[in-house]
Amino acid sequence: MAKKKAAKKKARKVDALLAPVKGATRRNLGHVQLDVGRAGAARVKRMIYPPGFHWAVDMKPIVGTELCMHAHVGFLARGEIHIEYADGCIVAHKAPQIVAIDPGHDGWVVGKEPVVLIEFDFEGDTINKLGMPAAHSH
Repeated sequence: MAKKKAAKKKARKVDALLAPVKGATRRNLGHVQLDVGRAGAARVKRMIYPPGFHWAVDMKPIVGTELCMHAHVGFLARGEIHIEYADGCIVAHKAPQIVAIDPGHDGWVVGKEPVVLIEFDFEGDTINKLGMPAAHSH
């Protein structure tokens, strides 16, 4: 009986935001843990950005572009991330929050907590399908 209680207590401590995602494919890219699954025509992604992550340092050398040219739409479930666009505009996103990040940005994790972003995309057609602008503007 004591073993059962200990197992239940341990099971409750599992952090669902960080746990393996059933049916998803996992990979690591530039220190980001990425779990991707399909839902109809869309992809659902859980991205975990570690404390200290900065796109310009961790991803720019891998991607080869000056800024991240992807649009990001989803739910920021944990942490805080700041986004800086080419025009110098900085937008702070802090969980819990719905986010829509235009292409052409840098970004970095703020604080000591990982950022967990649940994102929806349509691969190369995300901007069109979700009605996003091709670039940030005021």
